[in-house]
Amino acid sequence: MKGKMIGEGTRPLICTPLVGKTKDIILLELVTVLEKEPDIIEWRVDFFTQIADTAAVIEVAKAIRNAAGSIPIIFTIRSIREGGQPISLSDREAIELNAAICKHTDVEYVDCELSNEPENIKYLREVARQNNTKIIASFHNFDYTPGKDILLQKFVDAQEYGLDVGKVAVMPKALDDVLTLLSVTLEARRKVKIPLISMSMGGYGAVTRMIGGVFGSSLTFAVGQNASAPGQVPIDDLRTVLHIVEKSMGR
Repeated sequence: MKGKMIGEGTRPLICTPLVGKTKDIILLELVTVLEKEPDIIEWRVDFFTQIADTAAVIEVAKAIRNAAGSIPIIFTIRSIREGGQPISLSDREAIELNAAICKHTDVEYVDCELSNEPENIKYLREVARQNNTKIIASFHNFDYTPGKDILLQKFVDAQEYGLDVGKVAVMPKALDDVLTLLSVTLEARRKVKIPLISMSMGGYGAVTRMIGGVFGSSLTFAVGQNASAPGQVPIDDLRTVLHIVEKSMGR
């Protein structure tokens, strides 16, 4: 029996990242994260020094999956152009690594950046469908917050590609940008049928990690041991805030 999947229930799920560079460090990090009882765990594979070794990646993914019990896993290779770590893989090689995870592990989700070539996205979609793996279609901008129309289109694109979850994460320069992100999330929730994830990063955007669920975001990221993006809140603090928001709104 798997735990809750993205889009289930009314409260946004809490996801914590694993960002270790080696298998031993990752598994030690996982022990700490599991003590915090997150709803979902994301393995940020772009931090892993052996990312070019498919067999090693699969081995660690299986170890994480086994240790996590009923907690779903997200497998993520974040490209440097979208705020990730420098890696030796080409875009196509990263897609193939995602495909290998779909084929050879029981990981529930793989992340696919919408900046990938359409043929790569469609290829991964078919592999994922054949192996009962879900795809999070993601867009990240660590420099600024694009306009409302652009962000809304990213959610629409995720649905039109036939992917399972749409995700947008952007960097605000001012509080107005935070309002843009929340407004787009609310509009997208009304226009698309797939679950959504959205967040504004950094200090200005930290509030979106706490109240994004009110506007339609189905998942929020929190620190278990180490952060994977600026503005992430410690998981215990975030869980308290989500409970207060839920109780205040009578949910």
